[in-house]
Amino acid sequence: MTATDDLQLPPVAPELLAATVELLTSRLRRKLDAAIGQYAALPVEPAPDGPGVTVRCGEDALVTLVPGPTGVVTEEGQARCGCLLAPRCLHRAAVLGCCPIADPPAADGATPGEPGAPDDAQADGGRLEAAQVTAAPAREQAPEPDVVEPTSAQTAAAAELWAAAAAALAAGVPGAGAVAQAELLRAAHTARLADLHRAEAAALRAVRGLRGARARHSSHRTADLAAALRELLLVTALLRSGSVDRSLLGGARRAYQPGGALRVYGVCREPVLTATGYGGVVTHLVTEDGRWMSVADVKPGGAARARGAGTAPVSVGAAALDHAQLSRGGLLISGATVSADGRLGSGRGVRANPVAGLDWGSGPLAALFARPLAEAVAERLADGPLADPERTERVRRPVGCDLVVLGADADSVLARELDPVTGRARGPLIRLVAANRHPDLAHTANLAKLAARPGLRVRALARVDADRAATLRPLALAPLPGATATLRLPPEWQGRADLGYDLLQGTHLPAAEECAPDQPVIAAAPDPLGDSPLWRVRRQVELALAGGRRALAESQRGGGARTDATALRRTGFQTAAELTTALAAEADRRRRDVFGRLGDAGADRYAESWLATAVHLTAAERELVRATWRAHEVAAG
Repeated sequence: MTATDDLQLPPVAPELLAATVELLTSRLRRKLDAAIGQYAALPVEPAPDGPGVTVRCGEDALVTLVPGPTGVVTEEGQARCGCLLAPRCLHRAAVLGCCPIADPPAADGATPGEPGAPDDAQADGGRLEAAQVTAAPAREQAPEPDVVEPTSAQTAAAAELWAAAAAALAAGVPGAGAVAQAELLRAAHTARLADLHRAEAAALRAVRGLRGARARHSSHRTADLAAALRELLLVTALLRSGSVDRSLLGGARRAYQPGGALRVYGVCREPVLTATGYGGVVTHLVTEDGRWMSVADVKPGGAARARGAGTAPVSVGAAALDHAQLSRGGLLISGATVSADGRLGSGRGVRANPVAGLDWGSGPLAALFARPLAEAVAERLADGPLADPERTERVRRPVGCDLVVLGADADSVLARELDPVTGRARGPLIRLVAANRHPDLAHTANLAKLAARPGLRVRALARVDADRAATLRPLALAPLPGATATLRLPPEWQGRADLGYDLLQGTHLPAAEECAPDQPVIAAAPDPLGDSPLWRVRRQVELALAGGRRALAESQRGGGARTDATALRRTGFQTAAELTTALAAEADRRRRDVFGRLGDAGADRYAESWLATAVHLTAAERELVRATWRAHEVAAG
């Protein structure tokens, strides 16, 4: 959808879009996908007679969208069309189908910044592509039982979501158009009403993934869509089976609780840029007792907004600080409100005063860099396939380490951890990759500067990449205390560089002759994950999504599944071979009626087989990633 003067279509509530599609006749539903593709290229204009935006779909068809106070189109009257068939017209449904999918509202409908309010920093509805770090809940609550029995309403809602997800999986990206997506959204709304928040969130991610795949967005990854659909099918399958862990129900997002008086110190700031059109900044903070918190400013906009938000005022109390100052300073807060994931609120009762910051070598952050990297990584990678993607606080929490740069390999910088006692390199070979590769952000350029100085020693705050072998995504760097071949940052940076915002210059680096490495520049070590035959399993899992059940069946008839199974068995992946064989056979299974005519084979058994394969693949890949961080221990033994 093109825009005039940076106008964009507002987000639409999932239940409204589902209800709008349901109003269409079967003839109009068949035309809906084509209409969405056509209207996506039309300009967005300001409404001539009031707030909102308009899209001209034809001579007598002007669609007007007027979002509510939250910026989301939530009611039928907020989406109008001037044609005679409205509101049952194709124009209205297609324009709403072009709008981003909004997150569900907070459980209590409070205003942003107040206890219980939603935070617009997550208005993109899903996983921010920059990480959100967390803190422990501000106040102890009474323990709840770990195992619960789903109610009949929850079981029915889970069954409805399973059926919609299984149908979308069988159809694949080519067949899961707007109508199939509306079925998922309608079932997701039913799940929310039944307090199945985790299943609802998974359904919304799956719909966004299907949209991105069908629109061929450059940021779309089939692996992300597979993860969303795997989570949706896994959660709904377990909910239908009886007693489940409470975590499978999930919880309402952004519930703020009183946090009392807090003193927080800035750690770093990180640009946020999402595939759904949101941009901004997250400033990571730490309390005196070592809990992680954050302040975010993420709203509709692209890379320009992400860059500008780095120096935007902080919306916590009346603190006269911007995000750049807060990331190097601190706040003394009274009447704080804190969400379950450590987000600080900005309600009317919050008061905040600036205080001096701390360097990374003192206070609560000193312990972060004193901990061995292998130990911190093992904790981050402890989650299994049942972990809630919306609550992966442990994985997303940054780690601190001292590193020596060894060279470059393709798009990554090679480094190793430094022993704090001897000062020599230890542990596995680590890849440093950009936290965000957008050319308007500074991550990639800064890593290129580091790669040009083998032997450079730095103190890094980074996030573990749970999907790649021994990989970190650095967020910020600081000079290594006591080292000569280290960064020389300007005084105004106060001893650290935020890699998404602060662009390193040649004067910030020591001369090349000062950076004599204590070991030769080396090439990348073998990658157990990349070299394993698990790519054959992932190919089948993703082919089922990209082409649907029919594409996987064609692969089975062509002998591809047998070749994959043989290669997997030869290398010891027996379970993977059995699962891929069963998946291909189920994809090609056909049912005939009493007259021998081919009929629908049903989507349930196919979805169960795909789910088993996808879960096994996820667990096997995670274990191989863990092994890459332990490779040096095996070699030493």
